[in-house]
Amino acid sequence: MVLFLRQKPKIKVQSTKKDGLSGWIKCSHCSEMIHANDLKKNHSCCPKCTHHYRLSGLQRIELLVDEGTFKELFTQFQPTDPLTFADTEKYTDRITRAQEKTKRDEAVCVGTCEINGLSTALGVLDFSFMGGSMGSVVGERLTSLIEYAMTKRMPVVIVAASGGARMQESTLSLMQMAKTSGALARLSDAGLPYISVLTNPTTGGITASFASLGDIIIAEPGALIGFAGPRVVEQITKEKLPKDAQRSEFLLEKGMVDCIVKRCELKEKLSYFLRMLTGNEKEVRTPKEILKELAEV
Repeated sequence: MVLFLRQKPKIKVQSTKKDGLSGWIKCSHCSEMIHANDLKKNHSCCPKCTHHYRLSGLQRIELLVDEGTFKELFTQFQPTDPLTFADTEKYTDRITRAQEKTKRDEAVCVGTCEINGLSTALGVLDFSFMGGSMGSVVGERLTSLIEYAMTKRMPVVIVAASGGARMQESTLSLMQMAKTSGALARLSDAGLPYISVLTNPTTGGITASFASLGDIIIAEPGALIGFAGPRVVEQITKEKLPKDAQRSEFLLEKGMVDCIVKRCELKEKLSYFLRMLTGNEKEVRTPKEILKELAEV
């Protein structure tokens, strides 16, 4: 006869809490705890200190363009190894590893899109692909985009995020600085605007070429922008740099960038500048129209 019968309670193990308490991370800037969902909703910006975390190329495109309007161009240009370069590993192996990691074929994605209804030629660099470095393919895709924009009479927007020229292609990568700059000069001669958006980081040959040639240069808050990094500059000059040197705010004060725009406002600001720089004939109003509008107000 069984005097006591004890049944073990059924315990359900939950790997993820339904109340959303999982997924907390520590902000690398302000050290406050923030939830990954809040970070995602805020365009990868800390909701407490507004620190801007890095975005991938595809995330940047989703942020800026009208849904379903982006059409990628010039994917026929693919990376090769013209110098059969090898250091600690082969250049071809580095490219393959970067492609597997990012699911992209190169460090830049170019195409046409609409930004709040405005047709635009857009180029976006992805830092996660070999540090967003500029090799022959990056330079050729950007140059082709600029030349395509001239034929279609479209403005150009390029979002930079790069460590500079790609050392594995040596002189061939440095030639892209002149090639992209020459294409932008022809774009300017054609009377078409170019807006450069600088994100964290924008350094090296990218800064020394197309990133600094915009008719309007926009920077995200706190972005590192310069040719050589601050540590390298200090080692060469033997002097301590000012606080926050080579950051967006410092460069705005010195006149290198035109404005600093938070990520959540970037799309609206871009469309504002694009409307201001293109199609001005549609914005012209006669004095009679202006007086009528004032009377109604």
